[in-house]
Amino acid sequence: MFSRYRKDTQAASTAESRAVPTHGHTQVTPAAQPALTASPNVMPKPVFKASPAAAPISAQPAANDKDRRRRQRILEIKSLLHNKLLDNLNLAALDTASEAELRSEIASIAAEALNEMGISLTAEERMQLNQDLYFEVRGLGPLEPLLKDDTINDILVNGPNKVFIERGGKLELSDVTFKDERHLLRIIDKIVSAVGRRVDESNPYVDARLADGSRFNAMVPPVAVDGSLVSIRKFKKEKLGINDLVKFGAFNQEMAMYLEAAVATRLNIIVSGGTGSGKTTTLNALSSFIDNSERVLTIEDTAELQLQQVHVGRMESRPANVEGKGAVTQRDCLRNALRMRPDRIIVGETRGEEVIDMLQAMNTGHDGSMTTIHANSARDGISRLENMVAMAGIEMPLKAVRNQIASAVNLIVQASRLQDGSRRMTSITEITGMEGDIITMQEIFKFERTGMEPNGKILGHFTGCGLRSHFSDRFRRWGYDLPPSMYDIIEKG
Repeated sequence: MFSRYRKDTQAASTAESRAVPTHGHTQVTPAAQPALTASPNVMPKPVFKASPAAAPISAQPAANDKDRRRRQRILEIKSLLHNKLLDNLNLAALDTASEAELRSEIASIAAEALNEMGISLTAEERMQLNQDLYFEVRGLGPLEPLLKDDTINDILVNGPNKVFIERGGKLELSDVTFKDERHLLRIIDKIVSAVGRRVDESNPYVDARLADGSRFNAMVPPVAVDGSLVSIRKFKKEKLGINDLVKFGAFNQEMAMYLEAAVATRLNIIVSGGTGSGKTTTLNALSSFIDNSERVLTIEDTAELQLQQVHVGRMESRPANVEGKGAVTQRDCLRNALRMRPDRIIVGETRGEEVIDMLQAMNTGHDGSMTTIHANSARDGISRLENMVAMAGIEMPLKAVRNQIASAVNLIVQASRLQDGSRRMTSITEITGMEGDIITMQEIFKFERTGMEPNGKILGHFTGCGLRSHFSDRFRRWGYDLPPSMYDIIEKG
């Protein structure tokens, strides 16, 4: 027994005399306590009755009804025990407690409480309960096992009883649930308070970053109608390089050779794509071709880039505080970066008025800069850039804006997530100049779809488009003499 992690006996007895709140702050009065008492072989009736709408979602309702009831019962017990822990544990001393000591203390307190309640659990249930209680005290509750699962890319919470996960590009409903909305709100508050943010009715949405770098976004009622909405884009621990992406089928070897030449010869590159298409992963991989002698500055809303160079300066924007002051935008970071002697500037995502500063940087000696934008094609990407310049309040003739874009941007790499969940580099397009008022472009490589297998897998292959690169002479001057045959059209049945 690690008594230093427990409150003194007098304080504990005083706490036990009070009503015991659950995650939903429902009070259990002393009169209701006998309902928790039962013989070891008879399960007690649950004190908390969930409404039908609050029942956890099950993929096979008939087959898993018994399992659903068991999970609900465990949730009820866990809710009570968690509050027992809050009453008994000396929270101030937990910072110095090792994981083994804390787990032992939690197991001890839980065992005592279960005996007092007369509740009998199997060894497996008891082990799982102790694990869940540890996650409640030290981690992020029901989300903790999902965060530890390396096969999961995204965690999407639609209220307390619907938690979806993405594996291999496909969404599926998990069996993870929260006790109720207040339990979910408590976990959200635990995350945002750790980074000095807050979320409530007056400030109903928040962006944050977890300790491991994962991107976190939450929106709470009344804006979220059916319960709080949470989205977690997990941080990839491994750094995927170009060879890894070729191995996974994101693009082929010829495209990799071309991209290496494009980055090494300091072309300005935009990675375009939709949500979850792999833009940041592609940008990380492209950055591996930057020479270690160059000074690189990165600017992001949420720091996700994992550049592998020696000389990297990272910047992250900051939202306004509670008083509406202290905001630092990407544009502020970009303006300051221009005074820090960068060789290249990489903006995690361009989505607003910072676009004008990004284009000017690309046009004024910061060759080899890169960024990402949300767009469905290379031509759409150009239109998005034009719209963002207009949003910045810059009153310029459309032709002047297009001249600026055509001069600044050399290459647009289009990333897409296909229907089967696979991520492909579907197009590499060069900006070749202007003809009249129109920006001229030529597609160099593309992904050619040929069909679909019965299981839904997309069939296709990567091919050149039969056009010699507009930058071939530049590549050759820098020592990258790419074979003309790599641009040939590949016909496959």
